[in-house]
Amino acid sequence: MKFGVSTFLTDESIDPTVLGPAVEQRGFDSLFLAEHTHIPVEIELPTGFDLPRQYFRTVDPFVGLTAAAVSTRTLRLGTGIALVVERDPIITAKQVASLDLISGGRVVFGVGAGWILEEIRNHGTNPRTRGRLLDERMRAIIELWTQEKAEFHGEFVDFDPVYSWPKPVQRPHPPIYVGGASARAFVRLAEYGAAWMPSHMPHLPVEALGEQIDRMRQVAGVSPAVVVHGVPHDPETLERYAGLDVDGVLLSLPTQPETEALHTLDEMVETTAVYHGSTEVLDPE
Repeated sequence: MKFGVSTFLTDESIDPTVLGPAVEQRGFDSLFLAEHTHIPVEIELPTGFDLPRQYFRTVDPFVGLTAAAVSTRTLRLGTGIALVVERDPIITAKQVASLDLISGGRVVFGVGAGWILEEIRNHGTNPRTRGRLLDERMRAIIELWTQEKAEFHGEFVDFDPVYSWPKPVQRPHPPIYVGGASARAFVRLAEYGAAWMPSHMPHLPVEALGEQIDRMRQVAGVSPAVVVHGVPHDPETLERYAGLDVDGVLLSLPTQPETEALHTLDEMVETTAVYHGSTEVLDPE
């Protein structure tokens, strides 16, 4: 089991030009940033759940990852997750490819359909069809990445042959990590995913993920890597994930200012060192 770091980067958190090198220097080679374009004032949430402050103040992940890229040398740069149903596919293809070029081929594209329905609607997306939209946009993005003259004609995405450069440095394209735990998510994982990226669920026992992994493999018909997102850095939780034989975890870094964030990263290093004897890094390929 290997390790990366995931966080919500905001206007109140540690600066990405400081965070990136700090994560890299401590032996973790992956940094995943969350995305929310905005939060509607009126939203329906599960009973007893208050949306955390960081959701309202999230920095664009590609801007944050670019800042981290230019201040690091080996750090893998991931979206955890990019809300593709809220993004134009042509622009997104260029953003990801540009970041892959600038970083020297260090991008991991984590994708998902999102869950805040009011946010999704504000982008002109029907939540009922967001799964089909996600798949079409991803197929279109892959075409733009891999074809000199790309074209796509679908239900939601439609464009005649176009040139789109730069192409990603990684071939055939950056690895795609698929979020979500529905049957449809498992099918798309088989179609274009390099790894499944489920989220840590604090209200469920860790062992429940084992059942989901079995179901994922049965539905998808493949056995991709499993990298768990948003995992707390306590030895008991890590021990349980190791018992599931997952390939990696992304340790959850709270949204904190610089001093506190660096201290938390040091605690993560201590926890993983005790657990493994040394800190390993997350190889997204």
